[in-house]
Amino acid sequence: MEDKSCPFKIILGSSSIARRKILAEMGYEFTLMSADIDEKDIRKENPEDLVMALAEAKADSILSKLQTIDNQEKDEIPTILIAADTAEAILHRGPVGDYIKEADPTLLITSDQVVIYEGVVREKPANEKEAREFIQGYSGGHAATVGSVLVTNLKTGFRKGAWDRVEIYFHEIPDEIIEKLIEEGTVLHVAGGLIIEHPLIKPYVKQVVGTTDSVMGLPKALTQKLIKEAL
Repeated sequence: MEDKSCPFKIILGSSSIARRKILAEMGYEFTLMSADIDEKDIRKENPEDLVMALAEAKADSILSKLQTIDNQEKDEIPTILIAADTAEAILHRGPVGDYIKEADPTLLITSDQVVIYEGVVREKPANEKEAREFIQGYSGGHAATVGSVLVTNLKTGFRKGAWDRVEIYFHEIPDEIIEKLIEEGTVLHVAGGLIIEHPLIKPYVKQVVGTTDSVMGLPKALTQKLIKEAL
Protein backbone atom coordinates (compact mmCIF):
# COMPACT_ATOMS: atom_id res chain seq x y z
CA MET A 1 0.00 0.00 0.00
CA GLU A 2 1.26 3.47 -0.85
CA ASP A 3 2.16 6.01 1.83
CA LYS A 4 -0.69 8.50 2.02
CA SER A 5 1.85 11.26 2.76
CA CYS A 6 3.29 10.96 -0.77
CA PRO A 7 4.30 14.34 -2.28
CA PHE A 8 1.49 14.59 -4.82
CA LYS A 9 -2.29 14.76 -4.85
CA ILE A 10 -4.84 12.77 -6.84
CA ILE A 11 -8.15 13.66 -8.45
CA LEU A 12 -10.14 10.64 -9.59
CA GLY A 13 -11.81 11.66 -12.85
CA SER A 14 -14.46 8.96 -12.82
CA SER A 15 -18.00 8.37 -11.56
CA SER A 16 -17.16 4.75 -10.70
CA ILE A 17 -17.62 3.55 -7.13
CA ALA A 18 -15.48 0.50 -7.98
CA ARG A 19 -12.57 2.67 -9.11
CA ARG A 20 -12.88 4.78 -5.99
CA LYS A 21 -12.67 1.63 -3.88
CA ILE A 22 -9.64 0.29 -5.78
CA LEU A 23 -7.74 3.57 -5.55
CA ALA A 24 -8.43 3.72 -1.82
CA GLU A 25 -7.15 0.14 -1.48
CA MET A 26 -3.92 1.32 -3.12
CA GLY A 27 -3.47 3.67 -0.16
CA TYR A 28 -4.22 6.95 -1.93
CA GLU A 29 -6.34 9.84 -0.73
CA PHE A 30 -8.13 11.67 -3.53
CA THR A 31 -10.91 13.98 -4.59
CA LEU A 32 -13.32 13.65 -7.50
CA MET A 33 -14.08 15.17 -10.89
CA SER A 34 -15.86 13.89 -13.99
CA ALA A 35 -15.58 14.53 -17.73
CA ASP A 36 -18.33 15.96 -19.92
CA ILE A 37 -18.15 14.02 -23.19
CA ASP A 38 -20.53 12.08 -25.42
CA GLU A 39 -18.93 8.64 -25.55
CA LYS A 40 -21.04 7.64 -28.56
CA ASP A 41 -19.31 10.33 -30.62
CA ILE A 42 -16.01 8.43 -30.30
CA ARG A 43 -15.91 5.23 -32.35
CA LYS A 44 -12.99 2.91 -33.13
CA GLU A 45 -13.07 -0.56 -34.69
CA ASN A 46 -10.40 -1.92 -32.35
CA PRO A 47 -11.50 -2.15 -28.67
CA GLU A 48 -8.03 -1.22 -27.43
CA ASP A 49 -8.06 1.90 -29.62
CA LEU A 50 -11.58 2.73 -28.43
CA VAL A 51 -10.83 2.65 -24.70
CA MET A 52 -7.64 4.65 -25.19
CA ALA A 53 -9.44 7.28 -27.30
CA LEU A 54 -12.18 7.60 -24.68
CA ALA A 55 -9.65 7.92 -21.87
CA GLU A 56 -7.89 10.70 -23.79
CA ALA A 57 -11.16 12.51 -24.47
CA LYS A 58 -12.02 12.40 -20.77
CA ALA A 59 -8.56 13.66 -19.84
CA ASP A 60 -8.89 16.52 -22.32
CA SER A 61 -12.34 17.43 -20.99
CA ILE A 62 -11.10 17.67 -17.41
CA LEU A 63 -7.94 19.51 -18.49
CA SER A 64 -10.16 22.05 -20.23
CA LYS A 65 -12.10 22.59 -17.00
CA LEU A 66 -8.89 23.16 -15.06
CA GLN A 67 -7.56 25.58 -17.65
CA THR A 68 -10.81 27.53 -17.67
CA ILE A 69 -10.71 27.96 -13.90
CA ASP A 70 -7.16 29.25 -13.69
CA ASN A 71 -5.33 29.40 -17.00
CA GLN A 72 -2.50 31.57 -15.72
CA GLU A 73 -1.60 29.66 -12.58
CA LYS A 74 -1.70 26.23 -14.22
CA ASP A 75 1.80 26.83 -15.64
CA GLU A 76 3.23 27.27 -12.14
CA ILE A 77 2.10 23.98 -10.64
CA PRO A 78 3.16 20.48 -11.82
CA THR A 79 -0.04 18.47 -12.13
CA ILE A 80 -0.68 14.96 -13.35
CA LEU A 81 -3.80 13.62 -14.96
CA ILE A 82 -4.62 9.94 -14.94
CA ALA A 83 -7.53 8.97 -17.13
CA ALA A 84 -10.04 6.08 -16.78
CA ASP A 85 -13.85 5.35 -16.74
CA THR A 86 -16.91 3.18 -15.95
CA ALA A 87 -20.11 4.49 -14.40
CA GLU A 88 -21.71 2.61 -11.53
CA ALA A 89 -22.70 5.82 -9.76
CA ILE A 90 -22.44 9.60 -10.04
CA LEU A 91 -20.27 11.06 -7.29
CA HIS A 92 -20.00 14.64 -6.00
CA ARG A 93 -17.54 16.91 -7.76
CA GLY A 94 -15.14 18.98 -5.70
CA PRO A 95 -13.96 22.50 -6.53
CA VAL A 96 -11.17 22.38 -9.08
CA GLY A 97 -9.61 25.83 -8.83
CA ASP A 98 -7.86 24.95 -5.57
CA TYR A 99 -5.97 22.08 -7.20
CA ILE A 100 -4.30 24.38 -9.71
CA LYS A 101 -3.09 26.57 -6.83
CA GLU A 102 -1.66 23.70 -4.76
CA ALA A 103 2.13 23.54 -4.38
CA ASP A 104 2.23 19.75 -4.78
CA PRO A 105 1.76 17.92 -8.11
CA THR A 106 -1.78 16.65 -8.64
CA LEU A 107 -2.80 13.45 -10.37
CA LEU A 108 -6.20 13.20 -12.05
CA ILE A 109 -7.26 9.61 -12.71
CA THR A 110 -9.87 8.70 -15.36
CA SER A 111 -10.23 5.66 -17.72
CA ASP A 112 -12.54 3.58 -19.91
CA GLN A 113 -13.58 -0.03 -20.27
CA VAL A 114 -15.54 -2.25 -22.66
CA VAL A 115 -16.52 -5.91 -22.65
CA ILE A 116 -15.73 -8.17 -25.60
CA TYR A 117 -18.10 -11.06 -26.31
CA GLU A 118 -17.61 -13.27 -29.37
CA GLY A 119 -15.49 -10.56 -30.95
CA VAL A 120 -18.10 -7.82 -30.47
CA VAL A 121 -17.57 -4.74 -28.30
CA ARG A 122 -20.20 -4.30 -25.60
CA GLU A 123 -20.71 -1.03 -23.78
CA LYS A 124 -23.45 -0.26 -21.24
CA PRO A 125 -26.75 -2.06 -21.95
CA ALA A 126 -29.33 0.16 -23.61
CA ASN A 127 -32.15 -1.35 -21.56
CA GLU A 128 -33.18 -4.33 -19.41
CA LYS A 129 -33.76 -6.53 -22.45
CA GLU A 130 -30.23 -6.00 -23.71
CA ALA A 131 -28.75 -6.48 -20.24
CA ARG A 132 -30.59 -9.80 -19.95
CA GLU A 133 -29.31 -10.93 -23.35
CA PHE A 134 -25.76 -9.96 -22.40
CA ILE A 135 -25.76 -11.98 -19.17
CA GLN A 136 -27.50 -14.96 -20.75
CA GLY A 137 -24.69 -15.02 -23.28
CA TYR A 138 -22.05 -15.22 -20.55
CA SER A 139 -23.78 -18.23 -18.95
CA GLY A 140 -21.57 -21.27 -19.51
CA GLY A 141 -19.35 -19.18 -21.76
CA HIS A 142 -16.68 -16.52 -21.64
CA ALA A 143 -16.10 -12.80 -22.14
CA ALA A 144 -13.20 -10.38 -21.85
CA THR A 145 -12.73 -6.87 -20.54
CA VAL A 146 -10.43 -4.28 -22.11
CA GLY A 147 -9.70 -1.29 -19.91
CA SER A 148 -7.51 1.77 -20.34
CA VAL A 149 -5.61 4.02 -17.97
CA LEU A 150 -4.11 7.33 -19.10
CA VAL A 151 -1.74 9.65 -17.22
CA THR A 152 -1.08 13.22 -18.33
CA ASN A 153 1.32 15.66 -16.69
CA LEU A 154 -0.57 18.93 -16.96
CA LYS A 155 2.54 21.12 -16.66
CA THR A 156 4.93 19.34 -19.01
CA GLY A 157 2.31 17.93 -21.37
CA PHE A 158 3.71 14.42 -20.85
CA ARG A 159 1.01 11.82 -21.45
CA LYS A 160 1.27 8.06 -21.08
CA GLY A 161 -1.46 5.48 -21.35
CA ALA A 162 -1.91 1.74 -21.68
CA TRP A 163 -4.64 -0.88 -21.71
CA ASP A 164 -5.19 -4.19 -19.95
CA ARG A 165 -7.21 -7.24 -21.05
CA VAL A 166 -8.75 -9.91 -18.80
CA GLU A 167 -10.53 -13.14 -19.81
CA ILE A 168 -13.49 -14.30 -17.69
CA TYR A 169 -15.08 -17.77 -17.83
CA PHE A 170 -18.50 -18.54 -16.36
CA HIS A 171 -20.45 -21.52 -15.07
CA GLU A 172 -24.09 -21.77 -16.10
CA ILE A 173 -25.98 -18.80 -14.63
CA PRO A 174 -29.56 -19.68 -13.53
CA ASP A 175 -32.35 -17.62 -15.05
CA GLU A 176 -33.57 -16.58 -11.59
CA ILE A 177 -30.16 -15.10 -10.81
CA ILE A 178 -30.19 -13.16 -14.07
CA GLU A 179 -33.65 -11.77 -13.26
CA LYS A 180 -32.51 -10.72 -9.78
CA LEU A 181 -29.54 -8.92 -11.32
CA ILE A 182 -31.82 -7.09 -13.77
CA GLU A 183 -34.25 -6.15 -11.01
CA GLU A 184 -31.42 -4.92 -8.77
CA GLY A 185 -30.32 -2.69 -11.64
CA THR A 186 -26.59 -2.15 -11.22
CA VAL A 187 -25.80 -4.20 -14.34
CA LEU A 188 -27.59 -1.58 -16.45
CA HIS A 189 -24.87 0.96 -15.69
CA VAL A 190 -21.67 -0.96 -16.45
CA ALA A 191 -19.95 -2.08 -19.64
CA GLY A 192 -21.47 -5.29 -20.96
CA GLY A 193 -23.69 -5.59 -17.89
CA LEU A 194 -20.72 -7.40 -16.36
CA ILE A 195 -19.95 -7.16 -12.62
CA ILE A 196 -18.02 -10.24 -11.51
CA GLU A 197 -17.65 -8.95 -7.94
CA HIS A 198 -21.45 -8.70 -7.48
CA PRO A 199 -22.59 -11.15 -4.75
CA LEU A 200 -25.24 -12.63 -7.06
CA ILE A 201 -22.84 -13.36 -9.95
CA LYS A 202 -19.63 -14.14 -8.05
CA PRO A 203 -20.51 -17.83 -7.37
CA TYR A 204 -20.90 -18.39 -11.13
CA VAL A 205 -17.48 -17.01 -12.11
CA LYS A 206 -15.45 -20.07 -13.09
CA GLN A 207 -12.07 -18.49 -13.83
CA VAL A 208 -10.49 -15.05 -14.23
CA VAL A 209 -7.35 -14.92 -16.37
CA GLY A 210 -5.94 -11.60 -15.22
CA THR A 211 -6.79 -9.46 -12.20
CA THR A 212 -10.18 -8.76 -10.67
CA ASP A 213 -9.28 -5.11 -10.09
CA SER A 214 -8.83 -4.72 -13.85
CA VAL A 215 -12.27 -6.20 -14.49
CA MET A 216 -13.68 -3.77 -11.91
CA GLY A 217 -12.24 -0.87 -13.90
CA LEU A 218 -8.80 0.08 -12.55
CA PRO A 219 -5.83 -2.32 -12.82
CA LYS A 220 -3.67 -1.55 -9.80
CA ALA A 221 -0.29 -2.58 -11.21
CA LEU A 222 -0.78 -0.67 -14.47
CA THR A 223 -2.06 2.43 -12.68
CA GLN A 224 0.91 2.43 -10.31
CA LYS A 225 3.34 2.01 -13.20
CA LEU A 226 1.87 4.93 -15.14
CA ILE A 227 1.88 7.19 -12.07
CA LYS A 228 5.59 6.57 -11.56
CA GLU A 229 6.38 7.15 -15.24
CA ALA A 230 4.50 10.46 -15.32
CA LEU A 231 6.01 11.97 -12.17
